Amino acid sequence: MGWLAAGAVLAAIAVAVAAFFRDPERVAPDGEGIVVSPADGKVVDVGEASEAGDRRLSIFLSPLDVHINRAPMKGRVADVRYQTGHFLAAYKGKASDENERNAIELVDDAGRTLRIVQIAGFLARRIVCYVGRGDSLKRGERFGMIMFGSRVDLHLPGDAAIEVQAGQRVRGGETIVARL
Repeated sequence: MGWLAAGAVLAAIAVAVAAFFRDPERVAPDGEGIVVSPADGKVVDVGEASEAGDRRLSIFLSPLDVHINRAPMKGRVADVRYQTGHFLAAYKGKASDENERNAIELVDDAGRTLRIVQIAGFLARRIVCYVGRGDSLKRGERFGMIMFGSRVDLHLPGDAAIEVQAGQRVRGGETIVARL
């Protein structure tokens, strides 16, 4: 019909949206005390968190990464807290404290607690969380997603052995990021 250019643009947009919302199957590794990455992306920071003694692992998800978030360990959801905020670029350090976010506290059978924080970025204006207080999750199980570029912070106990470093790419539900 003579609309080849417009059709090509619309087809490219359709492919990009389909690629963004992809949800590949993942197999989480077995083992006691293993903590897997809660998201696909690039580790942008490994350091101390604002809470006394905790460690924070920050993962930036570009618009090209899978945006499904997965449980880093088996456990029970002790708390879910949503907080409004800004929409700074998710790779910046201030995003952890100032951006819109959703925090999930996960407690395992041994009483060890992790906190996963879904953080909206400049493009990401929607955080989706499928779990609530009292729900049980298996390691690698899907619990939510963040639309487009975003960030996920994983707060670990101070004695956790971190197995990744800044600049490393990780896969949600598969890459071992720490051991408790």
